Amino acid sequence: MNKYLLIFGLLLLSSYSVHSQDAICDGNLGDNIFVDGDFGTGIANSPDQPDNIITTYSYVQQTPPSDGSFTITNNMGAWSNLFGTWLPLEDNSNDPNGYFMVVNADFTPGIMYEEIINDLCENTLYVFTADVINVVRRGVLDHIPPNVSFLLDEVEQYSTGEIQQDETWRTFGFTFTTGPGVTSMKLSLRNNAPGGIGNDLAIDNITFRACGPRAEILPIEIANICEDGDPLTINATITGDQFDNESIQWQQSFDEGLTWENIAGSRSRTFQHTERSAGFYYYRYLVANSPENINNSKCRINSNVKIIRVVPKFREIVEEICEGLSFEVGNNNYTTSGIFVDSLISSLGCDSIVTLQLTVTPDAGIEAIVKESNPSCATYQDGTIEVVELMNARSPFSISIDSLIANEATTFQNLPEGDYQIIIEDDIGCRFEEDIRLVDPVAFNVDLEERIIVDLGNEVVLNTNTNFPITSSEWFPSVLDCPDCETLSFIPTNSQVYRFTAFNEAGCEASDSIFVIVQPVRNIFIPDVFSPNGDGINDFFSIHLSTPNVQLIREALIFDRWGNLVFEASDLFPELDLELWNGSFNGRIAAEGVYVYAFKILFLDGEEETMSGDVLLIK
Repeated sequence: MNKYLLIFGLLLLSSYSVHSQDAICDGNLGDNIFVDGDFGTGIANSPDQPDNIITTYSYVQQTPPSDGSFTITNNMGAWSNLFGTWLPLEDNSNDPNGYFMVVNADFTPGIMYEEIINDLCENTLYVFTADVINVVRRGVLDHIPPNVSFLLDEVEQYSTGEIQQDETWRTFGFTFTTGPGVTSMKLSLRNNAPGGIGNDLAIDNITFRACGPRAEILPIEIANICEDGDPLTINATITGDQFDNESIQWQQSFDEGLTWENIAGSRSRTFQHTERSAGFYYYRYLVANSPENINNSKCRINSNVKIIRVVPKFREIVEEICEGLSFEVGNNNYTTSGIFVDSLISSLGCDSIVTLQLTVTPDAGIEAIVKESNPSCATYQDGTIEVVELMNARSPFSISIDSLIANEATTFQNLPEGDYQIIIEDDIGCRFEEDIRLVDPVAFNVDLEERIIVDLGNEVVLNTNTNFPITSSEWFPSVLDCPDCETLSFIPTNSQVYRFTAFNEAGCEASDSIFVIVQPVRNIFIPDVFSPNGDGINDFFSIHLSTPNVQLIREALIFDRWGNLVFEASDLFPELDLELWNGSFNGRIAAEGVYVYAFKILFLDGEEETMSGDVLLIK
């Protein structure tokens, strides 16, 4: 077979080609094909199990999720039993009720999210991204970092690597081009890191979009025209050579960009706005690589939104304000009730005649009873400020604390320690202000020594010191049959970090760790002479050892100078002075001289060592 035909055939077998990693599309994007990739929105903190998520993890509503499970939530800070090592996260968007996925990763790799996409276009550039964050707080030690792989048709194409504890949402992803004939593909997110302590993450805004050239309507800013002015022509500016068979479709939105409708017959690079009625008009255009692709939302890209404002010539304003405030029209500030007419010329040169009907209402004096609850534990962000009763405020009113705006809600939750100013403003601008301070309780602390050094076979005692009584606790790894003992006594077999986690009556969590270093000391002494003469003194060749340092003598061999085996024993359990050989051979006391020994000894840490040497027999 011709080698060039072979290479061409192999290329046809490839369903896609990866172009860049950790790179978002340099041009414009199409609509998100993963319509459920942001996990939706809702009031319930943890909703019923979604039926549109394919995963090997089990869904739980009880929070926080345990190893191998996940949940959907809009606020981890609202969980009553949030791990002290986890961040009180909210959705990575401006939607206060937006949901996101929280995964407590399994001990083995598993698929966290998977979706099969059909009706794709061949030879089209796509970008696959997801927002991911390590949910463990910065500075927490000994936690495994998450690691996420992006898969196409079950083959890994990109990995995030270890995601550090930096308390920051990050976007990870890559771009690739579909091969000839490819119209369907499976896309997956897989957990790679082992479970256990750590490997806890949150995922949001999973996107899969077509990527194309830069498609713009310039300038980006709102275009203002006068109500009695000329029509305005806007142009499609397309930068890039990704589309060699360019196709354009202009669209208009009648709901401020929520939905879009094709403008019939508008398929060129220019569009003329002719409508003169005052208001705002929203336009954009679609671009695809062919007339067929322009009709497939999975294969085209969107330009930026261009807003055209038709400035009205006549304006009527009816306004009511609180006494002490003013209303500005042009360079005039009005502070009394009445009807006022102003003739203005806008910065665009448009004539504008404004009629203001103003009512100034006396301030009734807003009064409010505000109740605050301090955070339950130090560093916890679960404080609340609540407006219990509000008087003399005209609805609708807004309630805000610093930059947090609750509108007509009356409770602010998940607040850390700090100073706050609550501001209540009613419909006509009358205000109520009050300064509030939330204070953390005394921090619950657990203290262990930094490290303990002990010889193999010796007992170690781990003492915990706390500043509050403990209601429950746990050692990890668990030791003996006392996982919740505040003082722990045991004989370690190897060096190990032990972590103690405790909870006080308020439910506050504290933990500390200690490094127990076990020195592999071999407590065994083998003498070099013995005298089996029956006088009761040093009559046996004995090994002097200690338990539990020594677990077992697997084999004991003694030879004479010519290599003859004179003594053999196996599987001897240790004693303080273990009498091995009485000096006899074939029923008689062996001849004086030097004998050679070899002992295989099993120690407490599982290590087996062979000890050899010689001993002198004298009578």
